[in-house]
Amino acid sequence: MSRKLIAILRGITPSEAEAVTDALIENGITHIEVPLNSPDVFTSISLMAKRFSDVAVIGAGTVTRPDDVDRVMQAGGTFIVSPNCNPLVIQRTKALGMRSYPGVFTATECFDALEHGADALKIFPASVMGTSGVAALRAVLPKGADLYAVGGVDTGSLSSWRRAGIEGFGIGSSLYKPGKTVDEIIVKAKE
Repeated sequence: MSRKLIAILRGITPSEAEAVTDALIENGITHIEVPLNSPDVFTSISLMAKRFSDVAVIGAGTVTRPDDVDRVMQAGGTFIVSPNCNPLVIQRTKALGMRSYPGVFTATECFDALEHGADALKIFPASVMGTSGVAALRAVLPKGADLYAVGGVDTGSLSSWRRAGIEGFGIGSSLYKPGKTVDEIIVKAKE
């Protein structure tokens, strides 16, 4: 993952999915997450995957059950992001050949996620942990464990998170919210 940015499109609908995805890709964001609590989520994922799978990576977020992992894969998704560290979700994701990004907050959750096969760790909510908490975790985690900051992260704070040991970011409401126009999304994606 070259830029290690994941656009979180919570609330996106199928009618806007392709236009928003196209705008993000055109502006360098090629990892797109559609949280499962979005309307008609599997249709959105399917539309995005069919049209953009050759230039982008499409996946799902807010995945808390193993059977939803199957549904995401059937819709064309290739990665799973969870708000929690559920070993069953991680194992099912890996069994299907998909990438796993479980949500973690404690050292125990980090090590459990890695032990069960997580590809990267989603520090969530990052704004609550803060950069000093991330730096403390980074000191005990294995070298090479990718950390993504999600929750309260925006373009103005990326450099301080990087200094703390974060490699990637999940950008949600500062990039996309229902009702934002494609032009507004383009401005934020360029930032």
